[in-house]
Amino acid sequence: MKSYRKELWFNTQTRRAYVNITEEVRECLRASGIREGLCLVNAMHITASVFINDDERGLHSDFEKWLEKLAPEKPHSQYAHNGAEDNGDAHLKRQVMGREVVVAVTNGDLDFGPWEQIFYGEFDGMRRKRVLVKIIGE
Repeated sequence: MKSYRKELWFNTQTRRAYVNITEEVRECLRASGIREGLCLVNAMHITASVFINDDERGLHSDFEKWLEKLAPEKPHSQYAHNGAEDNGDAHLKRQVMGREVVVAVTNGDLDFGPWEQIFYGEFDGMRRKRVLVKIIGE
């Protein structure tokens, strides 16, 4: 069995962002040479997420509104975590959106359902963070 590992780095210009990383992950898969197996993609920071969904602007706006209702950024004082940092909401948003995805690799491609894409979700941005891509198989 072969194994491939690569880190992708992101530094969003806003506190919250949704970045389609499907093509970056596909490039990792091509570089790996793996034709059949599994591809793990996970955020390596506690205030960021990796998830699968549709790449549709309205849906991303819905994510933002829904997450702000669940864990509003302000007032910062509402979170016991906040003190030296002001990102208690970002930790909660990450819990909801998830840490990682695993996608089957079939015939050298990501084996998606209709409309599925991989996203990096940033909830405390404007600093450099990484995503791990780990691919195993033959």
